[in-house]
Amino acid sequence: MATAVKPITLEEFLQLRETEPASEYIDGQIYQKPMPQGEHSRLQGKLVATINEVAEPQKIALALPELRCTFGGATIVPDVTVFRWERIPRTESGRIANRFESHPDWAIEILSPDQSQTKVLRNLLHCCKNGTELGWLILPDEASILIVYPNQRIELLAGIDALPILSNIDLSLTVEQVFNWLNI
Repeated sequence: MATAVKPITLEEFLQLRETEPASEYIDGQIYQKPMPQGEHSRLQGKLVATINEVAEPQKIALALPELRCTFGGATIVPDVTVFRWERIPRTESGRIANRFESHPDWAIEILSPDQSQTKVLRNLLHCCKNGTELGWLILPDEASILIVYPNQRIELLAGIDALPILSNIDLSLTVEQVFNWLNI
């Protein structure tokens, strides 16, 4: 005899212990992210450093790796989140808050070898439905990047195509430049 499993709520999920790698909750389901590998880690690190190099000193935006964001009935952990400076949650003393209960302004995901492209794209679409201005899905095996816009328009870029960047961030990147970071 099968027993029915009670669906877990977002609030119940948030009370669970953190997993390594992180688990996400979207559309009533729990998904554990795969453990990052070499290409993923390299791209993630370079993106955070490159964005912060131009955006943080001028207090335009801040890029953070693997940050849990809870909004729109879900909690996800994009590979890179970028928040406009004025939207960064802060404590009363002015320090960065531990909990981000809002959508990122720019969400970047890097597809890992055994990861579902549909699941990751669903996360980016969720972000853009809930206020995110720009989403990137980096596809290392194809050396291309899917761009997700708020109106759910999706664009595939490759090679020397210029990548859209969050407004006010003085950064120019092509798809080719991003993937050249993998050559060390």
